[in-house]
Amino acid sequence: MGVAGMRPTWWTAARKEEVWQRWKAGESAAAIARALEKKSGSVHMVLRAAGGIAPPRRHRSRWVLGLTEREEISRGLAAGESMRAIASRLGRAASTVSREVNRNGGRENYRAASADESAWERACRPKRCLLAVNRRLRDVVARKLKEDWSPQQISGWLVRIHPNDEAMRVSHETIYRTLFVQTKGALKKELVAHLRSKRTMRHSQNASRERSRRGQIEDAVSIRERPAEVEERAVPGHWEGDLIRGTRNTHVATLVERGSRFVMLVRVGGKDTISVVGALSEQIQRLPRTMIETLTWDRGAEMAAHKRFTIATDVKVYFCDPSSPWQRGTNENTNGLLRQYLPKGTDLSVHGQGDLDAIAHRLNTRPRKTLDYRTPADTLADTVALTG
Repeated sequence: MGVAGMRPTWWTAARKEEVWQRWKAGESAAAIARALEKKSGSVHMVLRAAGGIAPPRRHRSRWVLGLTEREEISRGLAAGESMRAIASRLGRAASTVSREVNRNGGRENYRAASADESAWERACRPKRCLLAVNRRLRDVVARKLKEDWSPQQISGWLVRIHPNDEAMRVSHETIYRTLFVQTKGALKKELVAHLRSKRTMRHSQNASRERSRRGQIEDAVSIRERPAEVEERAVPGHWEGDLIRGTRNTHVATLVERGSRFVMLVRVGGKDTISVVGALSEQIQRLPRTMIETLTWDRGAEMAAHKRFTIATDVKVYFCDPSSPWQRGTNENTNGLLRQYLPKGTDLSVHGQGDLDAIAHRLNTRPRKTLDYRTPADTLADTVALTG
């Protein structure tokens, strides 16, 4: 409903459908507004009302009265027929026709079109969501959200932990919808703060995110020359690395093991190559030699002294092609997860190495969809045991 209970006449079902199609395709609210020649705030209102999640298409049940039947009722009433006679002709119960007429003004005031519209409006009334009616499931979901698990992780974990209990199943979209549409009232709004993105509305996975990388590295060995076993992820010890940036020229180095998605965070004193290589070398040397064989990095100048790193650690460094972050997809994805704890626009120097170790532990003990909802820590331990 619009302001003062008036329905905006412009937002027909067809126009709303176009908004959702464009939103799912990755267009921003501003771009959709330009395409439809509407104000951005108006489009945003439509999206926010559903938490950014496209509502299911509405349809009538074959068991309810339709407009054609209501018109037949109207004609029967005008002809003075009894409720029973009208119901018999429609193949409906007399009580069904009687309730329909009484609900919509009685014999004298019944109108088929207005009765049909009223029925359609009543069908729009929100129904209690799954998490509102299942307290046990709601409590588990809320507890895991407080532990910074994503809705997708919670959904997959529930299937794994309760394989034979359908009552303990909930889709990640239902969790998002319950969080973002607060009229549902099942999950507290404060739990949104535990989501990695901190958004208050669901965004399409197709939304564009542009990143650019620059830098020339002397004697860089191309990623195309990496051993084939690195691609297969079956053998542990192959890592991807990067720097994530904060304000005041602060940075944290990230290292992710390709097979297990196990992450390590390294505090660095600066972005210069001496600081980064020195900090990474010190961290790497704490690991068993069999735990790190290769490191893949992008073309950032922070790894210009890669030869010094290799001499100190005996670990070969491979470099991605320019402007090709997808070649370190595991690391890029992990950096996104880390922004939940190391937000953009914050000073990263306030985090000591102990703080970074605690953040890494959080990620390493959270289930991951790509690992069939096992944790990186357990996966790495099992892989090392099998290959040892």
